[in-house]
Amino acid sequence: MSTERLVDACVSLDADVLCLQEVDRGQSRSGMVDQTAAIAAGMDAVAWRFVPALVGEPGAEWRPATDDDMVEGEAGYGVALVSRLPVRAWHVVRLAPAKLRSPVYVPGGGLILLDDEPRVGLAAEIELPAGAGGRPLLVASTHLSFVPGWNLTQLRRLTRALGALADEHSDGRCVLLGDLNVPNLFVRPPAGWQSLVKAATFPAPKPSMQLDHVLGRGNLPGVVDGQAHLLPLSDHRAVTVDLAG
Repeated sequence: MSTERLVDACVSLDADVLCLQEVDRGQSRSGMVDQTAAIAAGMDAVAWRFVPALVGEPGAEWRPATDDDMVEGEAGYGVALVSRLPVRAWHVVRLAPAKLRSPVYVPGGGLILLDDEPRVGLAAEIELPAGAGGRPLLVASTHLSFVPGWNLTQLRRLTRALGALADEHSDGRCVLLGDLNVPNLFVRPPAGWQSLVKAATFPAPKPSMQLDHVLGRGNLPGVVDGQAHLLPLSDHRAVTVDLAG
């Protein structure tokens, strides 16, 4: 995938805050670019952050990333958040991988056993536009495990951590966006959270299930619109939510 194609697709969503998963930094397969920085430039963003879940090459040699790998260093793979609104502070929640291999279906190759990878959540304290009032809104991006059951464990751990951050920094309000790797039939938002968008996202050409979710917590503005978008760069559809105010 060319960097130009990726940036054009992201810009087309016209989002104030964009949460990204499966993001490369310094990977040969994506031209050794920092994809987050390229997208941020295309969006005229004022704040952005890439956080690797692993350092090295997915599917080849890699090691779990640490917070020391966030800004500079070796090739990384993880999640990112790009914002056209100012960010007061950033927070990272690291999530351990499942200990056992799990079968994964590969088109044309059937089921194969794969080791799980570490996962990560990235949250930003977003400063709201003048007139919105109140403290910042906590917005988080994540990509959870493909291992059934373990992704739900990660979701509980992540939402607990985000809830504590939201209570401290944003009047309890938080929006979590990402590929939870859990079909909509099996997702029950943790206590205090609600699903903000109902839309099939996978597989992208003719989606039959929702793997990509937007969960909200606290006294959020009302949802004006929420939908899934077919973009020319992923096997998932992108999900957007428009909040009032």
